[in-house]
Amino acid sequence: MRKDVRPQDYKNRLVCNKLRSRYEAISADAGVAHGGTPRVVIADELHAWPNRDLWDVLDSSLNKTDDSLMVVATTAGRGQENIAWEKYQYALKVQTGEVDDPSFLPVIFQATKDADWRDEAVWHAVNPGLAEGYPSLKKLRLLAARAEHSPGDRDVLQQLHLNVWMETSTSPFVDMEVYDRGREPFDIEALHGQPCWLGVDMSTTTDLTAVVACWRDGSGGFKVHPHFFCPEQGIRLKAERDGVPYPHWAEKGFITPTPGVTIDQDIVERYIREFCEKFMVKEIAFDKAYASLLMASLTKSHHPVVVMQQGWVTQAPALNRLETAILNGKFQHGGNPVLRWNFSNVQIHTDAAGNRTMHKGKSTDRIDGCFATWMALDRASFGQDQRNVYASGQRRGFASVKF
Repeated sequence: MRKDVRPQDYKNRLVCNKLRSRYEAISADAGVAHGGTPRVVIADELHAWPNRDLWDVLDSSLNKTDDSLMVVATTAGRGQENIAWEKYQYALKVQTGEVDDPSFLPVIFQATKDADWRDEAVWHAVNPGLAEGYPSLKKLRLLAARAEHSPGDRDVLQQLHLNVWMETSTSPFVDMEVYDRGREPFDIEALHGQPCWLGVDMSTTTDLTAVVACWRDGSGGFKVHPHFFCPEQGIRLKAERDGVPYPHWAEKGFITPTPGVTIDQDIVERYIREFCEKFMVKEIAFDKAYASLLMASLTKSHHPVVVMQQGWVTQAPALNRLETAILNGKFQHGGNPVLRWNFSNVQIHTDAAGNRTMHKGKSTDRIDGCFATWMALDRASFGQDQRNVYASGQRRGFASVKF
């Protein structure tokens, strides 16, 4: 084809002057796609398109000529509020004969929702290329092994490899029966002198503020000790709204209610300072939302403050480490009921590239302790102080250099 086709890399094009045509990769920005007259449109991974704007532009552009063609290649998606679900439902109706549309040809490889996702015969039926090595049978077997204990991995296997459309946009994180294997209590006082990492997730009114301490146990596992804060005013109304016993948890010492309708950051700061005096804290990792004043105050007194950027780039690998620890029985949480409730609320969103992030299941759910936990465990997993070695300070538990 070289004598007839030439690339235009800077424009993402292949040009054929002989036929006066071109093949072009276009931007996802629907606004710049208006005005074209394509003969063929190839729409890849429609389930990952954020909205229907680009689809509408391209579909209407194809109507300008008689012999145009739209080709859609996509795996199954999640939820029902998207263009991919709409086209998938239409394809099923055409496939079953409910709708007569000779212009629409559905070719669907999918397992039924009640199919055994462990059955390799199902894998082969849905993936015709599996016998030829694509996708990797070895990797699918590893994913299926993880899926036995991980609802999130199970959803990934069913959605992205068996083409089962998921009813919701998120997946649960771990089976709580597996999580509960780490409920054996431990003596926090015995951890004096052991390196410790803190994760802090701040809030203002409706959410909890969580401070989670994490220690390495010397055998590849982790011990975590959480503490929570909430506004004292309206605590019983919050308990009714969220369906959990906030007053009882406060009486048992799992939660510290702070005076007023918002969380008193001075009380949170006092707790962190006293904890640092008592234990060898290597780092205090913050989600910087609502935490700028507290971070500035602790930094001024040379406490080892670090910022954990939120989003899949940081969270996805950290979630993998946290999940691995839980599944392998290497995560000891002592049965803290507030943290358990937080973990039971966690839903996992998986994007088209397989990156995972935490979300709430419902608006009344609280997952603040989970955010603080993944931050603390992620820093503890490196087992060292990752701050700038030139940071000044003389507090116990972290190095300092003075000039």
